[in-house]
Amino acid sequence: MLDLKIYLILGAILFCIGLIGFVSRRNMITMFLSAELMLQGVAINFLAFSRFRGNLQGQSFVLFILSVAACEAAIALALIVILYRAKNSLDVSKWQDLREEDLEPNEDQEILLVDSYQVQPMPTLPVAGHRPAQEEDASHV
Repeated sequence: MLDLKIYLILGAILFCIGLIGFVSRRNMITMFLSAELMLQGVAINFLAFSRFRGNLQGQSFVLFILSVAACEAAIALALIVILYRAKNSLDVSKWQDLREEDLEPNEDQEILLVDSYQVQPMPTLPVAGHRPAQEEDASHV
């Protein structure tokens, strides 16, 4: 049987990975998946304590967590689709107009300018071999 510490370490690692992913990314889907990862880390800790204590309270609480997470996933996906259709981007910094009126918008320190990239022409390959002779009478086609 595995020790309680291993489960708690696993739950803490999942929570920390989710927290780092949520704080460091600006893509809405990545932020949503990071929040789900944090939720699963907490659920593993509940299950570990439930198993260690020998009662079913932690397991029943995890069932509630999973059902709420499923509802949250459906609502979040619908919101992401609606917001993407409005702004054509999943970058959360473009949704500053959703703030309250009295709050100042957050300015990013690093601005990604997509328009400043130089578009390089695609390379072309030389024609290899002979060109086939074309028939001058194309009436039989």
